Amino acid sequence: MQLQTNLKQQRSIEEEFTSLEVVYEEEHALAWYYMNGGSRPCFTPDVLHNILKWYDAVKNGQKKDVGYIVAASRFEGSFNLGGDLALFSSLIRNQDRDGLLKYAIACIDVLYNTYTSLDGKVTTISLVQGDALGGGFEGAMSSDVLIAEKGVKMGFPEILFNLFPGMGAFSLLARKIGATEAETMILSGKLYSAEELYDKGIVHVLVNKGEGKRAVYDYIKKENRSKNGITAFRKAKHCYDPISYEELEKITTIWVDAALNLNHRDLRMMERLVKRQTVK
Repeated sequence: MQLQTNLKQQRSIEEEFTSLEVVYEEEHALAWYYMNGGSRPCFTPDVLHNILKWYDAVKNGQKKDVGYIVAASRFEGSFNLGGDLALFSSLIRNQDRDGLLKYAIACIDVLYNTYTSLDGKVTTISLVQGDALGGGFEGAMSSDVLIAEKGVKMGFPEILFNLFPGMGAFSLLARKIGATEAETMILSGKLYSAEELYDKGIVHVLVNKGEGKRAVYDYIKKENRSKNGITAFRKAKHCYDPISYEELEKITTIWVDAALNLNHRDLRMMERLVKRQTVK
């Protein structure tokens, strides 16, 4: 009977969201969400809209008994490959500043909600079992806990097409590893292994390939033993050097204006990377 109830809950969510699959596990007060951007595992406008809609439902009490939210992927080898580069290219070629800004604001809305644990209502976890690039890496870092499997790659390739990651990368990295090293990571365009990022303190839990899901349950069990202390400390940590929404908004506005300055050669490079985002 319990299994049938859970399956009904899962189906109702799949009907509600077009680009998001949400699976509840009542026993663990856990909700998994799997992003589905079609053939490209990136943040399409519909994926962003679905995440925000679901986040609002959790924050407003419509989805009760959710203590943990885990972002994950169904795509083999990819967690999330970042911004919707095909959309970027189109908007930039049309010099559509309003459209680009609307997309960017949706990105930081998702990131800020994740970073603030939905107003402190949940613990946010990213389970990275495949590559996380650009906005995908920003999204993973914004979680309270980043669990990654060995061998996956993460980084910011935006400098390759003459841009920078403008939806929270520097704000998050500078607070984790210092401004100088954050700048180096962003401007190098280098991809880092999960092992390297664990050594830097960016990845919180590192496990062997195939062990990521079990690591989520292990982490929840561990946090539940000291829930009051951990969640209170998390709030205190944010008091020390908080990221404000205004900071994210100012930076993403700079990103929009920089994007509109890209030239034909830059856009051709971006469009080549679109092909790499496409899952065959």
